[in-house]
Amino acid sequence: MMLETVAAVPGMVGGMLLHCKSLRRFEHSGGWIRTLLEEAENERMHLMTFMEVAQPKWYERALVITVQGIFFNAYFLGYVISPKFAHRMVGYLEEEAIHSYTEFLKELDKGNIENVPAPAIAIDYWRLPADATLKDVVEVVRADEAHHRDVNHLASDIHYQGHELRDTPAPLGYH
Repeated sequence: MMLETVAAVPGMVGGMLLHCKSLRRFEHSGGWIRTLLEEAENERMHLMTFMEVAQPKWYERALVITVQGIFFNAYFLGYVISPKFAHRMVGYLEEEAIHSYTEFLKELDKGNIENVPAPAIAIDYWRLPADATLKDVVEVVRADEAHHRDVNHLASDIHYQGHELRDTPAPLGYH
């Protein structure tokens, strides 16, 4: 749950900053604003889903607000200074998320974590079958994280090559 708290921030910050840049320069973003905001929304849905599963206590929610506030400001500053670095960092964070969800799946398979029914919010969002389980949810979330990893490494590569994101069409329509 804590991982998903900060995971929703980069897409929102990147999308917001690209949106403002696009408005200032009167130019198209190549679809990157939409792609990054979709990533933020998708990560928010991960958080909402796992909050249904974990049922956090008030102090855990307070920790979420604190961590998110600190990370938002740090990432905002980092993105302003170097979008190339910011996207690369997110790509690596997403790789770590993939590893974490893979470990989560192993624990589910071993029976160390109960494979409870999937929350309704997850069934609706990912269009899962009515009898979906937590394992099904973790599998689709891990696939989302792999997509986010690829998108952010691509964005960093574009910057590394000295180009603007708008010069390369964004990967659209994942969800």
